[in-house]
Amino acid sequence: MGEITDRIRGVLLGLAAGDRNGGPIRMAVHLAESLADRRRFDPEDVRARYLEWWRDGAFDTGPTSATVFRLIEDGMEPADAVERVHDQSGGMTAGCNPAHRGAPLAMASFLDDDELAGCAFREARLTHQHPLAGDAAAAVAVLCRALIHGSKWSDALATAKMGRLQPTIEALDEHDPWPLSSGGYAPDVLRAMVHFVTRNENFADALSASLDFAGPANYCPVLVGVIAGARWGAASIPVPMLLGCDLLGRVRDVSDRLANEWENMG
Repeated sequence: MGEITDRIRGVLLGLAAGDRNGGPIRMAVHLAESLADRRRFDPEDVRARYLEWWRDGAFDTGPTSATVFRLIEDGMEPADAVERVHDQSGGMTAGCNPAHRGAPLAMASFLDDDELAGCAFREARLTHQHPLAGDAAAAVAVLCRALIHGSKWSDALATAKMGRLQPTIEALDEHDPWPLSSGGYAPDVLRAMVHFVTRNENFADALSASLDFAGPANYCPVLVGVIAGARWGAASIPVPMLLGCDLLGRVRDVSDRLANEWENMG
């Protein structure tokens, strides 16, 4: 189980290494802690944790999540807030935030492989109504889980494509000839992640290349950290790449709690 648990830990630690601003790792830790505490995916509990963080001065949430949280705090029903933000943005809620923060779902041994995509969709809909936001999040969760199981890269990508929407499928093509974008549209972030994780041979090179491409904006590099961590494991992450994370103790603690669940299964 050692290699498996190293890859489980690599998901959240990789996210911490890729996140240079602090919002995605905080949301992911709240989700991971909910999973570890409840031993199931509980959307209401996850939303409550996000809102508690929001009340305590949250930052770097992304504009979609920020507006949803503000509307809920102002008294609007959560589902109505998500719909309102989607409508007022002209349907532009296909961002990458759910794909970033939803990765811990793959770390939870008590969620079956065939449950992951559905859980990721439900988690995404806490803030993002556009189907591509949920579809990208589902692809990330399934891809992470396949890598945790030890699948080869090409096989893991093929698994992640199953049942996905066409833009997501195209973004997961390791031979995709389309030019890369450094923005936050979920399929573009997926495409850039696949490019850098495919064309590099270790965690440090993949993340460094993505940072050179996209800069410290929390788009491509965060997702490269997640997937590269799942592919090569926590032991592959250079310690200096983690020093910018100011809640590394919580990241390690909840990663250990979820990894230990897999060891107990064995």
